[in-house]
Amino acid sequence: MTRMDVYLDNSATTKVDQKVVEAMLPYFTERFGNPSSIHSKGVEAREAVERAREQVAKLINAKPSEIVFTSGGTESDNLAIIGAAKAANSDESKRNAVVCSNVEHPAVLNTCKDLVASGFSFSEAKVNSEGILKTSEVQSHISKQTAVASVMLANNEIGTIQPVAAVAKLCHEQGALMHTDAVQAVGKIPIDVKKLNVDLLSLASHKFHGPKGVGALFIREGVKIKPIFGGGGHERGLRSGTENVPGIVGLGAAAKIAAEDLSNDIPRMAALRNRLISGLSGLSRAFLNGSRDQRLPNNANMRFLGVEGEALITLLDEEGICASTGSACSSKKLRASHVLLALGLADWEAHGSLRLTLSRFSTKDEIDYALEKIPKAVTTLRRMSPVWAKLERGEKIEDVKDGGHIH
Repeated sequence: MTRMDVYLDNSATTKVDQKVVEAMLPYFTERFGNPSSIHSKGVEAREAVERAREQVAKLINAKPSEIVFTSGGTESDNLAIIGAAKAANSDESKRNAVVCSNVEHPAVLNTCKDLVASGFSFSEAKVNSEGILKTSEVQSHISKQTAVASVMLANNEIGTIQPVAAVAKLCHEQGALMHTDAVQAVGKIPIDVKKLNVDLLSLASHKFHGPKGVGALFIREGVKIKPIFGGGGHERGLRSGTENVPGIVGLGAAAKIAAEDLSNDIPRMAALRNRLISGLSGLSRAFLNGSRDQRLPNNANMRFLGVEGEALITLLDEEGICASTGSACSSKKLRASHVLLALGLADWEAHGSLRLTLSRFSTKDEIDYALEKIPKAVTTLRRMSPVWAKLERGEKIEDVKDGGHIH
């Protein structure tokens, strides 16, 4: 097959839709006003920001007044968790505990851990071997002292979809707030904040064909949070700083496209994902990471025993295939993914994982090309692998921890 350029790292970032680019361009040069200015250029920019707010709200079935624009998913997560925790700690209840799952993105996990220095207690609810959080496990972590719990709607590495609505119910029974990091889910599955019953929801534009550097936080009407930095009081006093108007316009345009096309995108992406999983599962000692059924329609995370993921990425890149070994935020670190270890995998097993994520622009020809090249790359690496040789002989693999070599 002729060499192709195949991008299968859409959980890291997506190509900006051309329609989104076209919507943004005038706000760099012609309609460049500051939305806080009262002259015509400023009013024009403000109208664009509010139109985008409506578009984002419609995508997740929220009110426009419940949308606060941010710089992306990380800031949204920080604002939600820190803002909610400090607000709850300053009222009469003096709540001083935060909870999240043990497979959260570092933007959630590290933020929760950092709150310990401010006097909060922190606990992690553990997922099962498929990466799914059981409500009974969450229930043991939530109490009258819990200020906020954070459980991602869909995992950024293995694509598993969590029972967020059920967790939200448990939180509300104890008077706690519920936050979900929906960065990977928005634009991939239908999202209705009313059905999810969440108080806070984070999203990022660049995960669904919008620009980088812009995101949003849904804050349910009536929920109180504190801002995490000071300034001129933009975004209802919750996110100071002059709004990134071109980025916000791009986010709104991407949200509008997603809302219109999602019903067609989901089955098409799922069919290609299934084709990819089925084809790669036929390889010897190849396994799917995460749940087969409760997963995003665009995510296929496979592990190939006896292969180092970093080496596999390099070989695939030479063939024009872009993929990753885990989350983009940690893919440069020679450490086993905390998400894969949470499934009960050994370090050496986790290191052989490959995350392949599609977008609505992915094609059957691209998937077929990947299905031709990936098995060849795996076979090439296994020929040089002492681990594979031991597996073939039925010998025990000596596991090591982060950064070492497998023997």
